[in-house]
Amino acid sequence: MVEFRRPTDDRKALDVVKSVHERWNDALARKDAEALVSLYTDDAIIESPLVAYLLQSERGICAGKEAIRSFIPKVFANQPVERRTHRSFAFSDGQVLMWEYPRETPDGDQMDFIEVMELQNGLIHRHRVYWGWFGVHTLVSGSHRR
Repeated sequence: MVEFRRPTDDRKALDVVKSVHERWNDALARKDAEALVSLYTDDAIIESPLVAYLLQSERGICAGKEAIRSFIPKVFANQPVERRTHRSFAFSDGQVLMWEYPRETPDGDQMDFIEVMELQNGLIHRHRVYWGWFGVHTLVSGSHRR
Protein backbone atom coordinates (compact mmCIF):
# COMPACT_ATOMS: atom_id res chain seq x y z
CA MET A 1 0.00 0.00 0.00
CA VAL A 2 1.29 3.46 -0.90
CA GLU A 3 1.58 5.97 1.90
CA PHE A 4 0.33 9.47 1.14
CA ARG A 5 1.76 12.21 3.32
CA ARG A 6 0.27 15.59 3.83
CA PRO A 7 2.43 18.67 3.90
CA THR A 8 3.11 19.56 7.49
CA ASP A 9 1.84 22.65 9.29
CA ASP A 10 4.79 22.34 11.68
CA ARG A 11 6.54 25.68 11.09
CA LYS A 12 9.67 24.60 13.00
CA ALA A 13 10.09 21.46 10.86
CA LEU A 14 9.63 23.47 7.67
CA ASP A 15 12.17 26.06 8.85
CA VAL A 16 14.72 23.26 9.41
CA VAL A 17 14.04 21.82 5.94
CA LYS A 18 14.31 25.26 4.35
CA SER A 19 17.59 25.91 6.17
CA VAL A 20 19.09 22.59 5.01
CA HIS A 21 17.96 23.30 1.43
CA GLU A 22 19.43 26.80 1.42
CA ARG A 23 22.73 25.77 3.04
CA TRP A 24 23.08 22.76 0.71
CA ASN A 25 22.47 24.89 -2.39
CA ASP A 26 24.82 27.61 -1.16
CA ALA A 27 27.64 25.13 -0.46
CA LEU A 28 27.06 23.46 -3.83
CA ALA A 29 27.25 26.81 -5.65
CA ARG A 30 30.49 27.70 -3.82
CA LYS A 31 31.86 24.17 -4.36
CA ASP A 32 32.52 23.99 -0.62
CA ALA A 33 32.86 20.27 0.02
CA GLU A 34 33.29 20.57 3.78
CA ALA A 35 30.16 22.73 4.13
CA LEU A 36 28.22 20.12 2.14
CA VAL A 37 29.57 17.20 4.17
CA SER A 38 28.60 18.96 7.41
CA LEU A 39 24.94 18.72 6.36
CA TYR A 40 24.97 14.88 6.35
CA THR A 41 24.59 12.47 9.27
CA ASP A 42 27.58 10.26 10.11
CA ASP A 43 25.79 7.26 8.57
CA ALA A 44 24.29 9.11 5.59
CA ILE A 45 23.89 7.50 2.20
CA ILE A 46 24.00 9.12 -1.24
CA GLU A 47 22.53 7.07 -4.10
CA SER A 48 23.10 8.22 -7.67
CA PRO A 49 24.25 6.95 -11.05
CA LEU A 50 27.06 9.49 -10.68
CA VAL A 51 28.44 7.59 -7.68
CA ALA A 52 28.79 4.44 -9.78
CA TYR A 53 30.18 6.41 -12.72
CA LEU A 54 32.82 8.46 -10.87
CA LEU A 55 33.87 5.69 -8.50
CA GLN A 56 33.72 3.09 -11.27
CA SER A 57 31.67 0.75 -9.12
CA GLU A 58 28.65 -1.39 -9.85
CA ARG A 59 26.53 0.18 -7.12
CA GLY A 60 25.69 3.84 -7.06
CA ILE A 61 25.83 4.08 -3.29
CA CYS A 62 28.18 6.19 -1.22
CA ALA A 63 27.73 5.28 2.47
CA GLY A 64 28.99 7.19 5.49
CA LYS A 65 30.24 10.71 6.04
CA GLU A 66 33.89 9.85 5.31
CA ALA A 67 32.98 8.24 1.98
CA ILE A 68 30.86 11.28 1.15
CA ARG A 69 33.78 13.54 2.12
CA SER A 70 35.94 11.69 -0.45
CA PHE A 71 33.24 11.65 -3.14
CA ILE A 72 32.13 15.32 -3.18
CA PRO A 73 35.46 16.73 -4.50
CA LYS A 74 35.25 14.26 -7.41
CA VAL A 75 31.82 15.67 -8.26
CA PHE A 76 33.20 19.22 -8.35
CA ALA A 77 36.30 18.26 -10.34
CA ASN A 78 34.31 16.52 -13.05
CA GLN A 79 31.23 18.65 -13.63
CA PRO A 80 30.34 18.92 -17.32
CA VAL A 81 29.20 22.09 -19.11
CA GLU A 82 25.62 20.77 -19.16
CA ARG A 83 25.49 20.97 -15.34
CA ARG A 84 23.53 24.10 -14.55
CA THR A 85 21.40 25.00 -11.56
CA HIS A 86 17.98 26.00 -12.87
CA ARG A 87 15.53 24.42 -10.39
CA SER A 88 11.85 24.00 -9.92
CA PHE A 89 10.28 24.70 -6.54
CA ALA A 90 10.91 22.37 -3.60
CA PHE A 91 8.42 20.13 -1.84
CA SER A 92 8.57 18.93 1.75
CA ASP A 93 6.42 17.26 4.36
CA GLY A 94 8.88 18.27 7.08
CA GLN A 95 10.87 15.01 6.81
CA VAL A 96 11.48 14.54 3.09
CA LEU A 97 12.68 17.32 0.79
CA MET A 98 12.59 17.06 -2.99
CA TRP A 99 12.97 19.23 -6.08
CA GLU A 100 13.65 18.96 -9.79
CA TYR A 101 16.27 20.30 -12.16
CA PRO A 102 14.16 20.18 -15.34
CA ARG A 103 15.83 19.43 -18.67
CA GLU A 104 14.34 22.47 -20.40
CA THR A 105 15.34 25.85 -18.96
CA PRO A 106 15.04 29.46 -20.17
CA ASP A 107 18.73 29.21 -21.21
CA GLY A 108 18.52 25.84 -23.01
CA ASP A 109 18.80 22.21 -21.98
CA GLN A 110 20.55 21.14 -18.81
CA MET A 111 21.18 17.86 -17.03
CA ASP A 112 17.84 16.75 -15.59
CA PHE A 113 17.57 15.39 -12.05
CA ILE A 114 15.24 14.87 -9.16
CA GLU A 115 16.86 15.31 -5.74
CA VAL A 116 15.26 13.58 -2.75
CA MET A 117 16.60 14.02 0.77
CA GLU A 118 15.34 12.33 3.91
CA LEU A 119 16.22 14.38 6.97
CA GLN A 120 16.99 13.16 10.47
CA ASN A 121 17.57 15.59 13.35
CA GLY A 122 18.10 18.47 10.94
CA LEU A 123 20.67 16.67 8.78
CA ILE A 124 20.53 14.70 5.54
CA HIS A 125 20.29 10.99 6.28
CA ARG A 126 19.50 9.61 2.82
CA HIS A 127 20.05 11.48 -0.44
CA ARG A 128 18.85 10.04 -3.73
CA VAL A 129 19.46 11.62 -7.12
CA TYR A 130 17.36 10.37 -10.02
CA TRP A 131 18.72 11.16 -13.47
CA GLY A 132 16.62 11.96 -16.54
CA TRP A 133 17.54 11.03 -20.10
CA PHE A 134 19.51 14.20 -20.84
CA GLY A 135 21.68 13.62 -17.77
CA VAL A 136 22.17 9.92 -18.57
CA HIS A 137 23.29 10.94 -22.07
CA THR A 138 26.20 12.92 -20.56
CA LEU A 139 27.46 9.69 -18.98
CA VAL A 140 26.97 7.54 -22.07
CA SER A 141 28.41 10.10 -24.51
CA GLY A 142 31.45 10.80 -22.37
CA SER A 143 30.78 14.53 -21.97
CA HIS A 144 30.74 13.99 -18.18
CA ARG A 145 34.38 13.54 -17.20
CA ARG A 146 35.73 11.14 -14.61
